[in-house]
Amino acid sequence: MKPIRKAVLPVAGLGTRFLPATKAVPKEMLTVVDRPVVQHVVDEAREAGIEHFIFVTGRGKAVIEDHFDMAFELDHTLQERGKTAAYEELKKDLPKAGQTSFTRQQAPLGLGHAVWCAREIVGDEPFAVLLPDMLSRGCMKQMLSAYERHGGNIIAVEEVKPEETHQYGIVSVGETYGQSFQITGMVEKPKQGTAPSNFIISGRYILQPEIFGILEHGKKGAGGEIQLTDAMIDLMETQAFYGMRYEGRTYDTGSKLGFLTANLAYALDRDDLAGPLKAEIEKLLKRQG
Repeated sequence: MKPIRKAVLPVAGLGTRFLPATKAVPKEMLTVVDRPVVQHVVDEAREAGIEHFIFVTGRGKAVIEDHFDMAFELDHTLQERGKTAAYEELKKDLPKAGQTSFTRQQAPLGLGHAVWCAREIVGDEPFAVLLPDMLSRGCMKQMLSAYERHGGNIIAVEEVKPEETHQYGIVSVGETYGQSFQITGMVEKPKQGTAPSNFIISGRYILQPEIFGILEHGKKGAGGEIQLTDAMIDLMETQAFYGMRYEGRTYDTGSKLGFLTANLAYALDRDDLAGPLKAEIEKLLKRQG
């Protein structure tokens, strides 16, 4: 069983739900507290032991590449002004040479197509996929534990209310092994009342490289796009898939409410911000009340 060393981050999306903020700034660079969303996702993967980060970008996303590169003028200025803590923080976040790769998705043809664009860099080994809109602290570490137990393909799942299942990709539940279970089927946004479970696909995957051979056919699914879920359904015919119940909460920063909630949650977890922020929230609630 090969280890998981590489992670694919599809960052080519246009961020239309956040216009006009994303007209000139990539949605992945919007900040949750003081770190870009994409930095939080990379932090999660690094903490789990991922060594190589593959960004599938598009036009107007060069600032993401700059973010994960050295900034000589800034570094020099910080050192010259004695801002050692800020300099060391930037240095700590910087990936080592050769740990990041960037490739282009020239047209918005879907998540499956974005993953396929990374095929030459991934090569013939299993890999992780992390959707950069979704903040799930500690999720990839849990995913890798499930992979060490089962091998094969792993999908992070979370429970939602039954009446919400039509908004998501849903998995069918087979034999259960504690935090994980065998996936016996998948369906994308089932009609209300027809979902096989209330476990949704939540934006973290571990996939075997055979998925690229399926994606190569360019089969279009929902919305006329090449869907990763469709390729996984095809791969299920020959390989095992397991669901991993994520023990935590995912914040969908691609939605306005999810983005605002993530900012509050991450700020309340910080000793330097929690107290003052709670006081400000109480003031706002009293004013609204």
